[in-house]
Amino acid sequence: MLNKNQSKFNTTLLLLGRFVLGAVFVFSGFVKAIDPLGSTYKFQDYFAAFGGAFYGLTDYAFFLAIALSTIELSIGLNFLTGVHVRITAWVALGFMLVMTPITLYIALTNPVSDCGCFGDALVITNWQTFYKNIFLLALVISLLFTTKHLIVFLSKRASSILTVLFVIVGVSISIYAYNHLMPIDFLPYKVGVHIPDAMAMPKDAAVDVYETTFIYEKNGSQKEFTLDNYPANDSTWKFIDQKTTLIKEGYKPPIHNFTIFNKYNDDITANVLSYEGYTYLLIMYDLQKTSSEGAQAGETFYKKIKNKHLQFMALTASSDNEIAAFTDRNKLSFEFFKADPITLKTMIRANPGLMLVKNGTIIGKWHWKDF
Repeated sequence: MLNKNQSKFNTTLLLLGRFVLGAVFVFSGFVKAIDPLGSTYKFQDYFAAFGGAFYGLTDYAFFLAIALSTIELSIGLNFLTGVHVRITAWVALGFMLVMTPITLYIALTNPVSDCGCFGDALVITNWQTFYKNIFLLALVISLLFTTKHLIVFLSKRASSILTVLFVIVGVSISIYAYNHLMPIDFLPYKVGVHIPDAMAMPKDAAVDVYETTFIYEKNGSQKEFTLDNYPANDSTWKFIDQKTTLIKEGYKPPIHNFTIFNKYNDDITANVLSYEGYTYLLIMYDLQKTSSEGAQAGETFYKKIKNKHLQFMALTASSDNEIAAFTDRNKLSFEFFKADPITLKTMIRANPGLMLVKNGTIIGKWHWKDF
């Protein structure tokens, strides 16, 4: 029999554990919900890395992204509000029993460097993700053994209505963000960012550390050497091959690999970033996936501003043939420039999307439906 102080202490720990679980799930679900395309891209990266049957799931990545964020957000809100705590704990246990082995496999194989569990709001390593899931799994199991001590304030009917509302809220946030950009922008290319500053490397920044291994052969057997002990002056050894491995990743600026090329393959990045006037960048990372209606909206916008001393550039990663076919099909009159597809997807979560830049600083961003 627990005394009064022990019972109060256990109740406090139970509430604390529930609130921690709720906060983590809400944060994880919310940052995914406001960036459904970012989660979609992450799913696609995983399916491409796993290959085989997983690659066939690529077409369902968007729906999986919304489902994942909605489940996490609903679990978290249930925990925080004390709604259906025991049922929610069992759902959370099933969720963690699926996700924890997956994150262990990802940590061991490293198919992608960033798990994406907290979107772009908080980037953590694959091993940190696994340790986080172990901690959450332990909390969920502890909660299951102590839910009988919880005091229920709401009726089952009211609790069920709240749970349905949480699901509706989660889906609605994702749909809004998909059609009107992220309400809270965690991307490196957010409004107010000066791109050249975000690309700069600090003087004391850590650099990538590599290890070079040399493979030599002698008397039919091969041996690996490092730079310190390879047989440079020993003619009895025959050089076979060498390999370089990244041992430690150095500092990477928030914005990297931002390069714009014209149709002659000339790098015009500096010209764009140093232009003191206004430059509109119409971003269409993949023309095969670009909305024709969005392209027409871009054409209409271009015609409105082309005589107002404003720069207008369409950026894509598609091939010249795809550009020509897309331009002809949609009767476009603006010029296309080339950029890296990952960079374009990171710049704005729309296809097409519009970004306004002045003297290297991002002034505004719009989904094509809001031009």
